[in-house]
Amino acid sequence: MMSVLVRAAYTKYGCLCSSGQPLVRAMSSAVSSPTYTTLAISHPAESVTHVELHRPEKRNAMSKAFWREMVDCFTELSRDPDCRVVLVSGAGRIFTAGIDLMDMASDVLQPQGDDTARVSWNLRQIISKYQETFSVIEKCPKPVVVAVHGACIGGGVDLITACDIRLCTQDAWFQVKEVDIGLAADVGTLQRLPKVIGSRSLVNDLALTARKMYADEAKSCGLVSRVFADKEAMMANALEMAGEIAARSPVAVQGTKINLLYARDHSVAEGLDYMATWNMSMLQTQDVMKSAQAAMEKKSPKTIVFSKL
Repeated sequence: MMSVLVRAAYTKYGCLCSSGQPLVRAMSSAVSSPTYTTLAISHPAESVTHVELHRPEKRNAMSKAFWREMVDCFTELSRDPDCRVVLVSGAGRIFTAGIDLMDMASDVLQPQGDDTARVSWNLRQIISKYQETFSVIEKCPKPVVVAVHGACIGGGVDLITACDIRLCTQDAWFQVKEVDIGLAADVGTLQRLPKVIGSRSLVNDLALTARKMYADEAKSCGLVSRVFADKEAMMANALEMAGEIAARSPVAVQGTKINLLYARDHSVAEGLDYMATWNMSMLQTQDVMKSAQAAMEKKSPKTIVFSKL
C-alpha cells in the first residue's frame, strides 16, 4: 500500500490522467525552471527536490549547457536548508543517451593552445571541469536518489555512480559506451564503478566491451538496489523513499552520507577516527534527544519536527 506521502503527492499533482501515469507526468511537465534549459526542478514533497534531466527531444543528451547547469544546481541545493533529499530522473522515453557529441565536439576536439603542452594543459582543464559536473553530486551533503528508466548510456553511468541510491525499471539498461567512440571514460565511471559493484572483472568486462547491462544483472551486482515494473511504480517508490529520508534528522542523515563517503576511500581505522571527531560536535544536537524520546514513546521518527541545518 502506498504511504500517506505518495498519496499526498498524487493529490497535489492532480488526478489520474488518461495515460494512467499522474505522478510521472506531473513531475515531468509542470515544473520546468526558468533558470535552467536542460533541467526541470520541482518540489514534490516537503524537503524533497526533484531534478529532472529535461531534453526529452534529444533523449536527455548532455549538452554544454547541461554540464554547467548541473554544477550550478547541485551547488545551490547543497546550500539550500529547505532541501534534505534530492531525487534525480529523466524526462521522456529514456534516462539519458549520454554525451551530446555534436554539441560537445568543439570543446574536446579543438582545444586552444599554441603548442602541444598548452593544448594538453587546456584539454586537462576542460576534462577537470566536466568531472566536477558529477563530483558535485557526490560532494552534495544531501542524499541523492537516482531513478533510471530505459537507456543509461555513457555519461549517464558517470552520473548515477556519483549518486547515493540507484533505482531502475525492468526495461532499464546501462552501457559504458566510451570505447566505442575512441575514448576512455574520463568523468567518473572508471573511478566510481569499481567501488559501487565490487567486481574488477565485471567492471573490466563492461568498460572494455561496451556491452549493455540489463536491469537484472545491474541488481545482482549491486549497481542498483531495487528494480520496478515501470516508471510510474519506480517514481512513486523513489518519492516515498526520499520522503522517509527527509523525515529524519538532517544532522544524522547528512553526517551519515559524509562518513560513508569518507569510509569508502579510507581504512577502517581512519574512518573510525574521523567518525569520532565528527560526532564530538554533532552529538550535541537536540535531534538525538528528540529521536530518543520518540523511540521511548514508540513513535515514528516522521512525527518529529527537526530544525533546518
